[in-house]
Amino acid sequence: MIVSEQRETGKREHLILEHLSQVKLIARRIHERLPVSVSLDDLISAGIVGLIAAIDRYDSSHDVKLKTYAEYKIRGAILDSLRGLDWAPRQQRKRAKLIEGAIAALEQKRHQVPTEEEIAAYLGLPVSEYQEWLSEAQGLTLGSLEGIGSQENRYDLLSYLSSADEQWPSRIVERAELESLLAEAIEKIPHIERTVLNLYYYEEITLREIAEVVGLHESRVSQLKAQAVLRLRSLLAKPQSLSQLNASSRSRKSLP
Repeated sequence: MIVSEQRETGKREHLILEHLSQVKLIARRIHERLPVSVSLDDLISAGIVGLIAAIDRYDSSHDVKLKTYAEYKIRGAILDSLRGLDWAPRQQRKRAKLIEGAIAALEQKRHQVPTEEEIAAYLGLPVSEYQEWLSEAQGLTLGSLEGIGSQENRYDLLSYLSSADEQWPSRIVERAELESLLAEAIEKIPHIERTVLNLYYYEEITLREIAEVVGLHESRVSQLKAQAVLRLRSLLAKPQSLSQLNASSRSRKSLP
């Protein structure tokens, strides 16, 4: 019995050490989006907690690789730790909310995705000042695609892999529906913003590398990424507005 427990403990410790580099990689990728005041070591510590939870709850019968399951748990633990912090001044959060509200109001009024100039005009700002607001919102959009909705009714893309005590079929259906909504919303945003999101979230390349690919300055790419995320948050927070956009799009296509 004691030998068996020791063997299991040894196996657990081996898995932790084996996946430690994965924790550091995810933590560094998240850290580069944050202000310098946020400690990388703190993110790594939170990620290790997520890794341990993944190892303890992993069930190979679900046909999911441990590395894949661990990635979601690690990232989720880091994001959870960050949600407990408030590194951004209140004014920055207020401005991000104003941008999100402006996008939603313009979409509802015109039934189409507003341009950057239209959003700036709605807010009564010169485009240059509006772009400064977007730059400030960069750190605030961290995890915005992972967690959509209110605190009471949050959809979490990164925690869809449930633990043993949750109902897998229902969670899979929820995730499929949200992915469908997200895919539709992404199709509605401007091409350059869609490109930036794809390169950043799916290809996982840095903002500097994206800037080289699209031929823009890194700071401008950062603004476009922040604006794209705020657009998606606005659309996904109100699915009915997405339906209106789809209906408008279909009617435009049917015109001779």
